[in-house]
Amino acid sequence: GAGGPAAARNAGWRAATAEWVAFVDDDVVPGARWLDDLAADLAAAPADVAGVQGALRVPLPADRRHTDWERNVAGLASARWATADMAYRTRVLREVGGFDERFSRAYREDADLALRVLDAGYRLTVGRRTAEHPVGPSSFWTSVRLQRGNADDAYMRAKHGRAWRQKAAAPAGRFSRHVATSGAGIAAVSLAATRRRRAAAVAGAAWALLTAEFATRRIAPGSRTPAELARMVVTSVAIPPAAVWHRLRGEARSRSLRRDVPAAVLFDRDGTLIRDVPYNGDPALVEPMPGAAEALDRLRTTGVAVGVVSNQSGVARGLLTQADVDAVNGRVDDLLGPIDTWAVCTHGPDDRCGCRKPAPGLVLQAARVLGVMPERCAMVGDIGSDVVAARAAGARAILVPTAVTRPEEVADAPEVATDLTDAVDRLLGRDR
Repeated sequence: GAGGPAAARNAGWRAATAEWVAFVDDDVVPGARWLDDLAADLAAAPADVAGVQGALRVPLPADRRHTDWERNVAGLASARWATADMAYRTRVLREVGGFDERFSRAYREDADLALRVLDAGYRLTVGRRTAEHPVGPSSFWTSVRLQRGNADDAYMRAKHGRAWRQKAAAPAGRFSRHVATSGAGIAAVSLAATRRRRAAAVAGAAWALLTAEFATRRIAPGSRTPAELARMVVTSVAIPPAAVWHRLRGEARSRSLRRDVPAAVLFDRDGTLIRDVPYNGDPALVEPMPGAAEALDRLRTTGVAVGVVSNQSGVARGLLTQADVDAVNGRVDDLLGPIDTWAVCTHGPDDRCGCRKPAPGLVLQAARVLGVMPERCAMVGDIGSDVVAARAAGARAILVPTAVTRPEEVADAPEVATDLTDAVDRLLGRDR
């Protein structure tokens, strides 16, 4: 669904049945013994090792100085936990919810996963296998477009705290200098517009010095060809404001991720909103769970959209028809009030679809229909697959256990409510 590399990798590992899944980027060239070395890496991994990274080599020309883009790609050789060549235990991916699909670019999604795996108490190691990562093509403005990653840095800080760079072994970067450069440039233009020429000249000089220092640092180790010099000068002017703009955009998005009242709440159907009658196709057997109608009414009154996301594998098994499912859903509408959207998966467990929970497809589908970002949604369910689906989609997850909920699912849930009333209290901020 063009959801980015995080979504693609989630689709991949959920379709796998092996103990381990190895991720390799499409621009990576594995070594001749890569597969044998991978098998050895995984066989040697102790039980507490959740991931094993391969060693990347970036081949660079030996007969000339390297361009700014070549040096940028060469940084992958020392990157930690890059999914350009990274293997994870499938059960650990399932435990932590996989990749966070709110990272829509090939940037920081692997570092975020690694930090969550480490926070879960596992270890990550480096194996013996090797692969090459050739330097791909670039354009004049590639370095400016890369500044979009500053928005993802803001999200990393929101998720993992101020020390996330140290945890992920990520370079500090130049963002503070970009802020100073952009501030000086804005001040120079503003002062000149108000005819404060002397102050404008001082601010302009500061901007010029900071820009010249940045350009010099990029030019000095480079190839210094006329084309490269022109690229470095022009992009050194454009990069600071681009970096600041994307960081501000990311900070605004990160603030929206705080756990305030969600824009939409999605519920599992059977065992959460109504009594669980296995493979029920009879509307007469629909019985709401205690407090369900009141919980939905409270959300509607607050202006929160409500939806249902439900696995109905009885259709694939031949035990139900689509008409049966629609009839039961219609009865739920009659008893609990109108549901803003229904997202139903009729595949079986062996179909390996992207919609059946614990995959995030149903949550993402419901969010799209409601016109809400997944991170502004919450998911309420009674089993672990509801929680995993929500977390994989980037939504808040609340577990309301029933007699069928396994103890380990309760232990793994980020939030546990005693009943639907308690869940809605939490969502509306009544527990603060």
